[in-house]
Amino acid sequence: MSQETNDMVLNIIKSINDSDVKNPSTQNQNKEFNKPTEVTEMKTITTRGKPKSGRFWKSQKERFSSMVKTKGIRPDFQRKTALRIELKRTKELSKQIQEQIKEKEQNRKERRRENLKRTEENKKKSEIVQVITNTAKLKRMKKKQLRFIEKRDTNKEPKSVK
Repeated sequence: MSQETNDMVLNIIKSINDSDVKNPSTQNQNKEFNKPTEVTEMKTITTRGKPKSGRFWKSQKERFSSMVKTKGIRPDFQRKTALRIELKRTKELSKQIQEQIKEKEQNRKERRRENLKRTEENKKKSEIVQVITNTAKLKRMKKKQLRFIEKRDTNKEPKSVK
């Protein structure tokens, strides 16, 4: 150590000794405080015998309720606000993505409906229709033939109701 630091250390020690000389009551208190009492000695010195299970290497476990619990380090206000903003942004992004997925699904369903409708119309257009004017023929037909007969509206133009 250099000369300056030695002088500083000596001055500090001297001031401590001077304060002890001026206040002798604090010395007595310090001595009493350092003296261990019988109760504390009994707590610290607990002799344990051989465990019943025979597992001598196992140490005595401490209960969770007696353990000291800390709340941990809390983030400061700026970090909290930054985290909130980031969380809000990610929620908005996820919501947008979900809306896009729903919209795509809706469009796909709509296209499917339109395609089914178009195919149905095309089937109706391509049908070969034979008009039965004589209803007596229906009575003479067999069951199997009657199954294939379907009613259709043969009018091309829809009637307007006035």
